[in-house]
Amino acid sequence: MHRFLLSIILSVCIFSAAAQNRIVEVKTNLGSMKFRLYNDTPKHRDAFIKLANQGYYDETLFYRVIQNFLIQGGSKSSRNAPPGKRIGYGDPEHTVDDEIISHYHHKKGALCAPRQPDEVNPFKQSDISQFYIVKGKVFTNGELDTMEMAVNRPIRKEITSQVYTSDIREKLKQLKEEKKVKEFREIAGKVKKDIESRFNLHPGVLKFSEEQRKSYTTVGGYPDLDGKYTIFGECISGFDVIDKIAALKTDSNSRPFTDVKITVNVIQ
Repeated sequence: MHRFLLSIILSVCIFSAAAQNRIVEVKTNLGSMKFRLYNDTPKHRDAFIKLANQGYYDETLFYRVIQNFLIQGGSKSSRNAPPGKRIGYGDPEHTVDDEIISHYHHKKGALCAPRQPDEVNPFKQSDISQFYIVKGKVFTNGELDTMEMAVNRPIRKEITSQVYTSDIREKLKQLKEEKKVKEFREIAGKVKKDIESRFNLHPGVLKFSEEQRKSYTTVGGYPDLDGKYTIFGECISGFDVIDKIAALKTDSNSRPFTDVKITVNVIQ
């Protein structure tokens, strides 16, 4: 009986430990940042932890730094790279299948995996041999509304042209002239319903969630990247370090003139 109870307790403890988020520390000569890795992006979490434990990222640089956008580092080509050298090449041996999840977004402090462009990487596989951290900027709700309209208006216009054909326009014109109100409203209603249905189902429609709007109008971020890259963790301390690195002066390749060296430790 005691052995049975002990077995249950151990199983519960093991399950609880597995359910806990893993925590990693990214140390630099400008300070340290801590990140919580998400459990629902396990491929990226496990690959990142494996490389961190191997010391893969240690002594690499934040080699791509763009204010109001991101800081990117970890590439092995940046280790001991002389000033002015173009660096940041990926490692095809360390790709991971995408885990793009809609409820994660590119708020400030998001830990993300870069990847090759769609034309050479149609399945959006990530390059976990490096990583980027979002800096972004704070937006107003009006700016987010404008972004939605800029994306959605062309989509609605295209759908309308497909549904509201010249034949239907001619039919509605005829019904209007004949004052057949019931028939006019029936056809017009079907057209409107069809347009709305197709619009709502279109994968390219942009609609910021309440959580996205809250993040982007408070801590900030970079919404243009949403849905395009895997986000596998978020900053839980050291936001000021992100600011310090992002503010560094850079060369024409966005590499800081002052090297920012990286050490990644798994602390939980």
